[in-house]
Amino acid sequence: MQIRLRFLGAAQNVTGSRHMLEVNGTRLLVDCGLYQERQFKDRNWDPFDFPAREIDAVLLTHAHLDHCGLLPKLVKEGFRGPIYCTKATAEIARIILLDAGKLQEEDAEYKRRRHEREGRKGPYPVVPLYTAADAEASFPQLKPVKYREPVEIARGVTATFCEAGHVLGSSVIHVCIDHNGESRSVLFSGDLGRPNSPIVRDPAEVDEADYVLVESTYGDRVHGETKDIKGAIAEVINATKAAGGNIIVPSFALERSQEMLYYINELLVEGTIPHLMVFLDSPMARAITKVFRRHSELFDEEMREFVHNGQSPFEFPGLKITESSQESKAINHIRGTVMVIAGSGMCTGGRIKHHLVNNIGRRESTIMFVGYQAVGTLGRRIVQGENEVRILGQNHQVKAKVTQIHGFSAHADRDELLGWLTSLKNHPRKVFVVHGETESAKAFGAYVHEKTGWEVSVPEFKEEAILD
Repeated sequence: MQIRLRFLGAAQNVTGSRHMLEVNGTRLLVDCGLYQERQFKDRNWDPFDFPAREIDAVLLTHAHLDHCGLLPKLVKEGFRGPIYCTKATAEIARIILLDAGKLQEEDAEYKRRRHEREGRKGPYPVVPLYTAADAEASFPQLKPVKYREPVEIARGVTATFCEAGHVLGSSVIHVCIDHNGESRSVLFSGDLGRPNSPIVRDPAEVDEADYVLVESTYGDRVHGETKDIKGAIAEVINATKAAGGNIIVPSFALERSQEMLYYINELLVEGTIPHLMVFLDSPMARAITKVFRRHSELFDEEMREFVHNGQSPFEFPGLKITESSQESKAINHIRGTVMVIAGSGMCTGGRIKHHLVNNIGRRESTIMFVGYQAVGTLGRRIVQGENEVRILGQNHQVKAKVTQIHGFSAHADRDELLGWLTSLKNHPRKVFVVHGETESAKAFGAYVHEKTGWEVSVPEFKEEAILD
């Protein structure tokens, strides 16, 4: 039996997750993500490395754009097979992909007008990568599966989805292959969450795997517990309110926004922060929050108890969930301190850019980052301390206070990743380290080899491995 594995994305970088598994004449694509790092965005426009119509099925770990964001393009180019994922992931993917299609259209039109006004041309045609209609065309192919129930993908090939603890509905995927009396298994971590995180259950341990693909977003560091998350948020809110500024929170619509509401609610109940207006300024986050309400069966024990007592972290005095762009713009006319939670989490698009324009030049305001910032993104440049950044075609001086809360991460750190790997009851034939910047991936690969003695590889983009 010969299994071919190709690393077509998230190889020595974080976004654009895409792995091709070929076995027994079957081609499976695990994730089909959008590149978000500035230096890799060109890859989104490149032709796929394979004819889309020749893919038999897609296995989707979760609904973040860097894992599902190119599915509309794949379908547009001829893919007609099923896209297997959990029910929550399917519901959230519909929201995220439709929003992405609309943003692609809006961004293309905005750039077209700007280039026309400035009398210049960009390096690529000003057209959307895909449209909202393209996104909708992919929805019928989403096929929900249940956790821990094996699904037959093809003859001799099954896939089992287990909790990844990353975001609602996220999965690690265990692919088992049987051929001529031989069996092999390949385990895909997707994005792995942290133990004891709020809302969702902890990552599941898988008994065995011959080959493992493991993420390494934070593979070169330990998050640490020097300051609790709630305490850090309270400190930012109290200091910014005293200064008379606003708290601007670039946040991912999936999970991070809901966790922010969870923590703010607790701080208000405890009386640690004063009452203030909190705006969830993201139509996508609003829609995803409704999915959370529908899937309380996926909550961890603490969150279920919270809901059982008739409470909701998604509702509290002072919370305003905006709907229209007019409501969003009106926030900037409010006097006094407000908190604005808006997408995107890396400041690559969405309403957050407009709130940055209105606050990044104010010394009394704070830009509070609560998620990973990929290399080349606007968020990364702000976090790294650049004095001037370009937003919506204009340069802006960074005068606001910039802070980042690392303990908020939905990604496991080095030791948590190793703990998950070593929960395997067998010695895997090989571990492939993916989904991390080059330095992080290589550092984690060396760490795993040092601690376990296992064979470890850090594949390059488009590298191919034969799994015997």
